[in-house]
Amino acid sequence: MQPPLLMVPQQNAAEAAAPAPAYYAHAPASATVELGDLGRILLRRRFLIFVVTALLTAVTLVYAMLTPALYSSTAQIIIDPQDLQVVTNDVNPSRISPDGGITQVESQVSVAQSNSVLLRAIAATDLTKNPEFNGSGVLDRWLGMLFGPDDGDRTAETLDALRRRLAVKRDDKVLVLNIIVTAKSADLAAKLANAIAQAYLDDQAAARSKAAADASDAISARLEDQRKRVEQAANAVETYKAEHNMVMAAGNLVSDQELTDLNTQLTAAQTRTAQLKAQVDQLRRQGSAPDATSEAMRSPVIASLRAQEATLVDQIAQFGTELGPRHPSMISAQQQLSDLRKLIARELGRLVTAAETDYERALANQKELEAKVASLKGKSLDTDQASVRLRELQRDLDAVRTVYANYLQRAQETREQTSVNSTNARIISQAMPALKKSWPPKGLLIFGAIFGGLALGIGMALIAEYLSPTVLSANQMQSAIDAPVLGVLPGRGRRSGALAQKTDAVAGLALQRIAATTRRPADWPLVPSILVASPPEDKAQRSRVAWQLANAAAARGRRVLFIDINAGKGQKNPQPGVLDVLRGEYPLEAVCRYAPGSSVALIGRGRPTAVFQEAQALYFAHRMLAEANHSFELVVVDGGALADDLNVLPLVAMADEILLVARLNATPMRDVASTSEAVSVMGRLPTGAMLVDEAA
Repeated sequence: MQPPLLMVPQQNAAEAAAPAPAYYAHAPASATVELGDLGRILLRRRFLIFVVTALLTAVTLVYAMLTPALYSSTAQIIIDPQDLQVVTNDVNPSRISPDGGITQVESQVSVAQSNSVLLRAIAATDLTKNPEFNGSGVLDRWLGMLFGPDDGDRTAETLDALRRRLAVKRDDKVLVLNIIVTAKSADLAAKLANAIAQAYLDDQAAARSKAAADASDAISARLEDQRKRVEQAANAVETYKAEHNMVMAAGNLVSDQELTDLNTQLTAAQTRTAQLKAQVDQLRRQGSAPDATSEAMRSPVIASLRAQEATLVDQIAQFGTELGPRHPSMISAQQQLSDLRKLIARELGRLVTAAETDYERALANQKELEAKVASLKGKSLDTDQASVRLRELQRDLDAVRTVYANYLQRAQETREQTSVNSTNARIISQAMPALKKSWPPKGLLIFGAIFGGLALGIGMALIAEYLSPTVLSANQMQSAIDAPVLGVLPGRGRRSGALAQKTDAVAGLALQRIAATTRRPADWPLVPSILVASPPEDKAQRSRVAWQLANAAAARGRRVLFIDINAGKGQKNPQPGVLDVLRGEYPLEAVCRYAPGSSVALIGRGRPTAVFQEAQALYFAHRMLAEANHSFELVVVDGGALADDLNVLPLVAMADEILLVARLNATPMRDVASTSEAVSVMGRLPTGAMLVDEAA
């Protein structure tokens, strides 16, 4: 009677009956990549990184060699936000913004790149005829040779090309504009930069001149209206004066001027009359001695007569002493003195009469002036009411005249400003032909291509790893199969004693871990067994791990049976092996053999002549392990690729430990998942894993 499936080891009974866990279908999603795994990813995909870097560097080098050289020249303009103050009332007032004019100068960056400035520069340099800027490429020249040249306007193409080659920048914290032009010719680049700088200055001057001209035209258009208003106000004043018979002279009414003059004359006449009256009164008070008056003292005639009188008195006194009173000379002198005094008396009388006559004449003049003033005052009362309205009209006339005068002056000022450039900007640095090309910078491009290629290659390597992840570490493998990693074997590489010792130590430690975690009853009749499986691509590593485990156990004195499910596979006449035992055709002892120089017994695949039934195969697998328990202490099975070979199912069901083998940085995670899924389909779960590090 064949034993049922319950005869599998008890520690694996639950696993054998359990359904396949869900995580096997999503192993790549549950696998995680640690930071330390990035180095392994980059090392494994170093060829991709190198190819991407080399390709990008080669393309960059070809570009740098084939791209025509470009030269850049810079012209500098300094802009003072406070413009020149040419006149007091400037059309363009000079004001500085609170930020020191930075915003104003920053806006000039756009002005320097405007169409008006660039079109001036294009016209000044005749740039529309330059093939580098007018858009006429090689194809256009060939078509021109076939069908005739294209004489169309290329200003738009030239403007667009120039704008692409132009850069206007403002240095930080300064009011300087840098006008940078790039061209294939160093001389052309400098010429264009200087032309654009000069075009900017000319455009600013023209804009300000136009603003002044527009203001002048607007003011001049208002001058005619203001002149008509002045004329209307003046006509109103003259009409009012004519209606009220008001004659003006020097801005005042003639009647008012006459009254003022008469008042002045009357005052002078009154003063004169008072003076003459005082003089007459004085003469009258003197009576018989009018010669004591001031008028007599001021009279030259009286003075002359008095002098003669004094002379005669002196002479008479002398004659009286020398000649005596009766001397004819004495008598003649006395007679002359008497006549002279009569003349003085008559002259004094004439002065009194003249003073009285002057007084009477002055009094009559005063009375006449008083009569005229009284008459004019009567007329002035009649014109006072009319003068109020006249003064109002006159004020209106003065106001419109003032406005007209201001308009006239402002029009003249703005007209003069059209020919004055008040822009406070100048070129401080003329562009010079560049000595070195600005593009392409070969060293910088190659340097950037190398580092860019490395970055791109690393990115592509990470993307490739994300799309097709591989086993990167023991933790990732353990997370993927939910089983411990028992060890990491170094790759074959160069065989040496140290490497062999390390490999044996890792295999021995793995066996100890398996022994420490195996829960077998003491009287269990089956020999301990380990089945090693892997994806098909890891065949060599799987065989090596299986042999290493077998040799390590044998080296520690244990009797080992090694079953290689792939040995003899594909041969025409293979020797009997494990498949023959599972079909019950051969006993275990009949198919065992020992390799020369080895203490490990070997069993090959055998002859796949017939397909055995699952229940029958499980029975014979159980019997085989029970028989092996008498001669061996450990059975190691190289199970091959489980997903491709269902003949190994009985061994999977009866094995104590199922180990998966994978290569670090090489085995895709999808292959690990498919192998784990194959194990689960066969009713078991992986109990551990062994990794092979080919780089070690």
